[in-house]
Amino acid sequence: MQFDSLTFVLFLALVLGGAAITRGWSGRKTLLLVASYVFYAAWSPVFTLLLAGSSVLDWLLARGIHRSTRRSHRRTLLVVSLVSNLGVLALFKYGPFLHANLALLFGAFGLQLEPWRYSLVLPVGISFYTFQSLSYTIDVYRGKVAPIRSLRDFCLFVAFFPQLVAGPIVRFETFAPQLVTPRGPGAAGIATGSIWLLWGLFEKIVLADGVFAPVVDAAWSDIGAVDATMALSATLGFAAQIFCDFAGYSCCAIGAARCLGFSIPLNFRNPYAALGFQDFWRRWHISLSSWLRDYLYVPLGGSRHGAVATARNIMITMLLGGLWHGAGWNFVLWGAAHGLLLVFERVVTSGRGAVACATTLMSKIFWGIATLLAVILLWIPFRAPDATSAGQMMGALGGAWGTPDFGSGLVFSVFAVLILVQWLVRDKTIDGLLQVVPGWFLAPILAGLLVLIVMSPGDNHAFIYFQF
Repeated sequence: MQFDSLTFVLFLALVLGGAAITRGWSGRKTLLLVASYVFYAAWSPVFTLLLAGSSVLDWLLARGIHRSTRRSHRRTLLVVSLVSNLGVLALFKYGPFLHANLALLFGAFGLQLEPWRYSLVLPVGISFYTFQSLSYTIDVYRGKVAPIRSLRDFCLFVAFFPQLVAGPIVRFETFAPQLVTPRGPGAAGIATGSIWLLWGLFEKIVLADGVFAPVVDAAWSDIGAVDATMALSATLGFAAQIFCDFAGYSCCAIGAARCLGFSIPLNFRNPYAALGFQDFWRRWHISLSSWLRDYLYVPLGGSRHGAVATARNIMITMLLGGLWHGAGWNFVLWGAAHGLLLVFERVVTSGRGAVACATTLMSKIFWGIATLLAVILLWIPFRAPDATSAGQMMGALGGAWGTPDFGSGLVFSVFAVLILVQWLVRDKTIDGLLQVVPGWFLAPILAGLLVLIVMSPGDNHAFIYFQF
């Protein structure tokens, strides 16, 4: 049940109607929990049990951590949460990858490892809800939040359907107050939520699937026939596609939550207008990058113990961040490259970051272009199915140029507009723009977006981050 399907539109309408007629906050939360599990069951009924089991376990462990007065016991319960959550994630997501690499290692010593015999399907959204639930037990252990008494409310926090499948990764401290104060569908929330939904669907259906995906898929399906023009259009196209696809999902999630009276955090803030790589990761997939910072980078020591230790902590964080995206060496390479760029930026700016150092127009232009080019090029190994394909695409960029066809020309044009818009509204959000854009100007824009969505001939693609 994707956001860009008529099934979801009907589902959301039914949930809104049910929430509007349900009296009592307790009953409305029960309705939302049931709806969330129905939403997830539409993907896989069996894995709904895994979602529920993980939630119940962390709810019990957090209560035990809070009640215990012995540090060793509290730490043991936290380890149980870490091992159970990350163990299940590792089994489903990394089992075949780890087995294949162990087989290669054993083979180097003349040993043979039994073939991987398990056919495991990756539960959709497992990386997202695992990190969300795990952050709760860690925060309870740290004394940052108190455990919630209601199992139903905790399960709703983990399974809330707008952000369940692909984020944003919501923190308990952000969501918990919204479970206390009664809320539901209202005119203002539905109005702003619908605008967020409409924009997200435009990014996904018209831009990601309609403009960029056809060119990207065609180039990667026949790399041997790709010239420099096609390689460039495919590279720029994927940079735009993955942004519009994932940011579009996040906008839809925010919009659906708004319609129901809830608020979930922003996940993207014009990342292609970043000044430096620190700035990029404060703008791209914000909920994941902040999660990695707070639950991995800072516990490792952050930047508190000198330049070498800081570089080490950055590299560990980014390597694991890359691996979070998928079980493949291409993702490890992608994470490692971003880690090196972050370390490089710290060195050349003496730890201040490019944003603080870019005080002149020329320095801003330099850092903006350098960041954008590096990020775009690194999307190649991220997209590539293997190292050979990535090398071929890189090599094609240095090959002979051809005449752009209509698809490539459209990609170049729309990509340029996308970058320009992100720079123009670099530090603004949809909510901020809604406060300053007059209604007479906004109405025809929204109508135009709706027409483009309905008329879009693009094939329907699953959201890219569903696979992560």
